[in-house]
Amino acid sequence: MARSLSQLAGIPVTELKGVGEAKARSLAAVEVHTVLDLLTLYPRRYIDRTREARIADLVEGEEAMVLVRVTRASTRRTRNRKVMVTVDVTDGDRSLRATFFNQPWRERQLGPGTNAILFGKLERFGGRPQMTNPVVDLVGDRTGRIIAVYPQSEKAGLMSWDIARWMEEVLERAGEFAEPVAASTLRRYGLTGRTRAFRHIHVPESMADVEVARRRLVFDELLRVQLSLVERKHRLEVESRGIEHPVDVLHHLARFVDGLPFPLTGAQRRVIDEVRSDMGRPQPMHRLLQGDVGAGKTLVAVAMLLIAVEGGHQGALMAPTGVLAEQHAAGVTALLTGFEVDSPGTLLPTRPLAVELLTNRTTAAERRKLLGRLAGGEVDILIGTHALIQEGVEFGSLGAVVIDEQHRFGVEQRAALRAANVDGRVPDVLVMTATPIPRTAAMTVYGDLDVSVLDELPPGRTPIRTEWVEVGADSEVEGQESAAEVAMWEKVRSEVAAGRQAYVVCPLVDESEKLEVASAEATFEQLQVTELAGLRLGLLHGRVAPADKEETMGRFRRGEVDVLVATTVIEVGVDVPNATVMVILDADRFGIAQLHQLRGRVGRGADRSWCYLVGSGATPDGRARLEALVRSTDGFELAEIDLDLRGEGTLMGERQKGRNDLKLASLRRDRDWVVKAREVAIDIVANDPTLDAHAMLASELALILGDDDTSEFLLKS
Repeated sequence: MARSLSQLAGIPVTELKGVGEAKARSLAAVEVHTVLDLLTLYPRRYIDRTREARIADLVEGEEAMVLVRVTRASTRRTRNRKVMVTVDVTDGDRSLRATFFNQPWRERQLGPGTNAILFGKLERFGGRPQMTNPVVDLVGDRTGRIIAVYPQSEKAGLMSWDIARWMEEVLERAGEFAEPVAASTLRRYGLTGRTRAFRHIHVPESMADVEVARRRLVFDELLRVQLSLVERKHRLEVESRGIEHPVDVLHHLARFVDGLPFPLTGAQRRVIDEVRSDMGRPQPMHRLLQGDVGAGKTLVAVAMLLIAVEGGHQGALMAPTGVLAEQHAAGVTALLTGFEVDSPGTLLPTRPLAVELLTNRTTAAERRKLLGRLAGGEVDILIGTHALIQEGVEFGSLGAVVIDEQHRFGVEQRAALRAANVDGRVPDVLVMTATPIPRTAAMTVYGDLDVSVLDELPPGRTPIRTEWVEVGADSEVEGQESAAEVAMWEKVRSEVAAGRQAYVVCPLVDESEKLEVASAEATFEQLQVTELAGLRLGLLHGRVAPADKEETMGRFRRGEVDVLVATTVIEVGVDVPNATVMVILDADRFGIAQLHQLRGRVGRGADRSWCYLVGSGATPDGRARLEALVRSTDGFELAEIDLDLRGEGTLMGERQKGRNDLKLASLRRDRDWVVKAREVAIDIVANDPTLDAHAMLASELALILGDDDTSEFLLKS
């Protein structure tokens, strides 16, 4: 009988030969408890004995991997009292010396007769080849054309050859593996069967076998994730009771668009049409709006809120910071000044459309009055921070929710607004981000949302010139500024002299002995008496009291502050069109997305703008990030570069907490398979929404991705 993954998950590893209590504890240390856990502990690399590098073939100065046998190992102390282990090895033809510093346990590990794989850079010392501190994998007496090398733990006493031996037993005793994917799907995408995939990922006869096996197992992992998201999204649409807004004739929306001093971009019109169509359906909208910095997401949000208000409902906009919430409130109020709504139950037929602000700065008296009006339906659009979801905040009828910079909110915070109506009706939800997400990552991280993209910038935006300023790059005295740094501060002064403003961003608030980075407070003090002496400087960081923070931002918006020295509190949403220079100190310590966000604080008006990235570029990744920012101002292109540099771990974030099904799949390497897996998931759910005809796949979802709690977690995110 063919074995299912569920059956394998029910068999403890102690059923395998040689796995007693001690080895079971060792396996548990690497999160292997069942036969399924072991089966999905995939090799971290392979050594191809048919194309094996010989010591004679190694090139000095280049990294290489060789399979060798230890002939001698010894330990001595150097003159500076360090422990040095010297290991002589041979491949049967030539010999090599491996030297390890401060690793005394290597003499025990690499005793004479031990077979090992060494990976390191070839050097020559005293005329003989050697490697210093190479990576070591012990492979025992493994034979065969291809040797699978597994993650091993010296501490837990777990070696690669142990795992390989148990893996062969699992494959032999399991026999055939049950196949959950339709034969037609396998043929359509050229995929091998599951039995062959598991066998060849662990015991391949060629490296081509490994690739064929990996492709199938990657598809399985991605299909499970996509099925979970698509199935939950379908269930939400079917089971949730939404609000069917009248969208055929929208006077408020038409007046709003016609009254703008500039035409909407084609992308804005397209997304507003998508939102309008969604809001006309009885199912609740659940849409992600991606837009690069300055793409005009706020206008789309206001259009959505107006559709809800025109239908007799209320709208809410939740922002991550008080500064951004207050800015949204001021902007939306200005855009909707003069708009009126019906006023049933009063002496007058209409009243002014009411936009209100609720943050932690709202006084208790103001809050009581505001909440009374909100529950009575007298507040049409409420803008605020997480204060919107605090106890006591009740809407009369919440029809539309906009969550700005949604990645800054916790899962439960975002879910709370969706459940705000006492009658159980779910409002339409639009979550917005100005941090572009690679397409395949969006399909995986936000696969339960419909995705809209603003891929055009409004007319009148001027390109931002970005320069990387290397610290002290051409100065002869350590600590002295380079010519580029001097020119940068001169540019700040000249822009201020021309009536414009600038930002200086630092990574920390206070000085840190551990991190040699500029702090906002120290930089503020220094700039006042050095490079920017005589200019009007303001200071803004997370420890500034809310009232002082708003006062400083207000003065900067009014042009009463020339240069704002700040931490990343100004990263999101701060909109001062008169600011034309952004200086980011220690820029190589920031991520690409954060640098792009900070750069987007300038270039918001008609004047030419500059962004200076000040940093040493001491690490390869740091240099790559700075070079990418100089090369491109396209947030979506930068997001792809970021994915390549960082990997998907940080992108997946807590969406993959708990049991992570992406053991082989990579959102970088497997971009095409993400798309294909989603196609298959959509087809399956469209024809079998309850997965009754795909019972094995359904059981694998529950087994590997977890129960409904995990699915709910994915959906809420």
